[in-house]
Amino acid sequence: MAPTLYDEKPEIGDLIEIFRGSYQHWAVYIGDGFVVHMAPPSEVPDAGSSSMMSVLAEKALVKKEELWDVVGTDQWKINNSLDKKYEPRPARVIVREAWALVGRELPYCLFRGNCEHFVNELRYGKAESRQVRKAGEAVMVAGVAAVVGLGAVALVAALFGGSRKENKDTQ
Repeated sequence: MAPTLYDEKPEIGDLIEIFRGSYQHWAVYIGDGFVVHMAPPSEVPDAGSSSMMSVLAEKALVKKEELWDVVGTDQWKINNSLDKKYEPRPARVIVREAWALVGRELPYCLFRGNCEHFVNELRYGKAESRQVRKAGEAVMVAGVAAVVGLGAVALVAALFGGSRKENKDTQ
C-alpha cells in the first residue's frame, strides 16, 4: 500500500520517487500537497507499462500538480539519497526555480534529461540520474558477460573443434 501524507510528510524541496513498475518517475515537493515534475506527453498515473512509450518523447512539459494526482495508486517514497553526495540548495531556491519552470516545454532525453535529472538539478544544482547510471552499469555487465561467454566458446572451439577434424582426417 502506498504511503499517505499521514505516514510520510514531505518537506518543501524533498524529492519524491514514484515506482511505475519497470522505472521510477520523480517529482519535487513544493508544499501544500503539490509537486512539480517533468512529464513526457504520455506520463499519466496508472499508465503502467504503456507509459514506457513516454521515453521516446523529445519534449516534456513541466507541471505543478497535486502529489496524489501524480502518484495515483503507485508506491512512492521521499528519496533525498543524494544528500550524502551533494548539499541540497535552500528550499526557497528550489521552489522559486520549480515555479519558474512550470508550464515550460523542455527537451526530454532518457539518458541526459529525464524527470530524475530534472528534480536533482532543482534540489542539488546537478542533473544526475542514478536510474540511468544503474541501467548503463547493467548493460556494461551484460556486455562483459557476453564477451567473456563468446571468448569461452571460442576457446572451447579452438581446443576441441580441431581435434574432431583431425579425428575425421585419420579415420
